[in-house]
Amino acid sequence: MERIGGLLLILNVFLKKGWGKMDQNKVSRVLKSMEEKGVSQMIISDPVAIFYLTGKWIFPGERLLALYLNVNGNHQMIINKLFPQESDLGVAITYYDDIEDGVEILSRFVEKDKVMGIDKTWPSKFLIRLQELGGGSKFVNGSPIIDYIRMVKDEKEQELMRESSRINDIAMERIIPWVVKGLTEKELNAKMREIYKELGCEDVSFDPITAYGHGAADPHHVTDDSKGKRGDCVILDIGAFKDNYASDMTRTVFIGEVSDRAREIYDIVCEANRRGIEAAKPGNRMCDVDLAARNYIEEKGYGQYFTHRTGHSIGLEDHEFGDVSSVNEDIIQVGQCFSVEPGIYLPDENIGVRIEDLVIITEDGCEVLNHFTKDLIVVPEE
Repeated sequence: MERIGGLLLILNVFLKKGWGKMDQNKVSRVLKSMEEKGVSQMIISDPVAIFYLTGKWIFPGERLLALYLNVNGNHQMIINKLFPQESDLGVAITYYDDIEDGVEILSRFVEKDKVMGIDKTWPSKFLIRLQELGGGSKFVNGSPIIDYIRMVKDEKEQELMRESSRINDIAMERIIPWVVKGLTEKELNAKMREIYKELGCEDVSFDPITAYGHGAADPHHVTDDSKGKRGDCVILDIGAFKDNYASDMTRTVFIGEVSDRAREIYDIVCEANRRGIEAAKPGNRMCDVDLAARNYIEEKGYGQYFTHRTGHSIGLEDHEFGDVSSVNEDIIQVGQCFSVEPGIYLPDENIGVRIEDLVIITEDGCEVLNHFTKDLIVVPEE
């Protein structure tokens, strides 16, 4: 009860100071987690995390940007004068210029006798300077506080993820016919970007993977000038940002025909994807999802050819904290969003298959965000 009362007091401080622009629910979750972990103050420098809390993108380049949060409500934003904020971010702002020591200015607001949380993106040149100034009794990694909160999407975020994936389904439908038009992998990549622009996306959420044959059989393949030929598998791993939220989906299609061997691999990967999705439910562990897919592939004799984790969390970034791997024992929570993307890669046979969907965890299981078919597709040659 004391902790809840303290949080309500903090929220009242926000309102009295007119800090109504930051997302109060998200901020209160951060402050509560800080209290639980004994971190009374924290510096957030990651532009993505700052956007998550304030709704404003600020990219400072090499200059200092710091959102200082304190459980007592004395929050402060330190920004270079090159980045004046025209709108109210919901937090007091102190500006500095290029001839001033931004870290020294920041140090005036911190409690030097208390533990200081630092996020993972803050450059060491700033951290070391704050340590020299005695900006905390102890310095700890504060990133997990924000990361675990961002991992669970609220209703608004879930709707944005659904819409982003809806558009990605359309993008997949539009790109598949182009795999038989004689384009190189790089040209197919460029076409993918063009389609996203036509669909109103801000940008791709990662460099699209558009790989034919031997390239598809290499999970680390870099898009090159190769062209597809009859019988090739084509991996299309694509995603984009729509209203700041990322999509990500993979489908594998075939040019002209599909061999019995490739069909066998495709069916195994498709079933592994289904089993992984079935295991994606609250109360299970993240590793349970990975093992549901991995164990099936191993059972079929291809374990050594599934060379990556089964998935990753996604939201404001394509890859966020919380992976779907055999070593992640975190309990799955309602509202999480992550990928399920098993694959088998046989470079000696020029066969590579990966099938990926995004899921949002619901009260009784999960909602699959991708609705584009996973039936095996053979694209007729022109």
